[in-house]
Amino acid sequence: MKDLIITSRQLKKEIYILSACFAAAFLTNIVSIILFKTPWYEVFTQLGYVIFIALFFYLLVILVRVIVYMIRKLIKQNTHGN
Repeated sequence: MKDLIITSRQLKKEIYILSACFAAAFLTNIVSIILFKTPWYEVFTQLGYVIFIALFFYLLVILVRVIVYMIRKLIKQNTHGN
């Protein structure tokens, strides 16, 4: 069985993507606080939901990345097959 090696470059890339997802979820929370005129303490009380939404965004990003990878792989196979 092969060992799985994750390079520091790959780890940094994933941390940046996850951080961007968290920032997007946090900004969404702030925008909703402004739009719905709710109290500002909801920035802290809704942090669990923000984390959940950030993980949902991250899963969506992973799904898109897998689809793009598969499409590239199919294109690469078709160009080398001719």
